[in-house]
Amino acid sequence: MKKNMGALDKVIRVVIALVAAALVYYDVVGGMYSYILLTITAIFLLTSLVGFCPLYGLFGLNTCPVNKRG
Repeated sequence: MKKNMGALDKVIRVVIALVAAALVYYDVVGGMYSYILLTITAIFLLTSLVGFCPLYGLFGLNTCPVNKRG
């Protein structure tokens, strides 16, 4: 897997994941929506840690500056 996510993209995903987790934690979002939001949170955190987003690969997107050069 080649990395296809830049640093800014990773930071944005982590911030969104933290906000979503806080919404669930403080019971702003409940029920089935909380499970959906937590799943999206986990996906955002995982893709940020790995640096690879499968949807970016599917659509041919790349925000990683290292892979754009070569």
